[in-house]
Amino acid sequence: MPLILLVDDNEMNADMLSRRLIRRGFTVVVAGDGADGVAHALVETPDLVLMDMQLPVVNGWEAVRLIRRTP
Repeated sequence: MPLILLVDDNEMNADMLSRRLIRRGFTVVVAGDGADGVAHALVETPDLVLMDMQLPVVNGWEAVRLIRRTP
């Protein structure tokens, strides 16, 4: 089952989207800010990352850069 990392600081959006993805058979991990998203990406190694770009702590652009730097 594909693993999706959903990084969004808006709880309602994250909840709605994660429920839809789960209903379609995906496993979903949710992170609430960019730093948490990077940490989850490095530990969980998701198949896909859905990243909000305007996040607290570390914005989405920087989080993606940090994730891409790691092999």
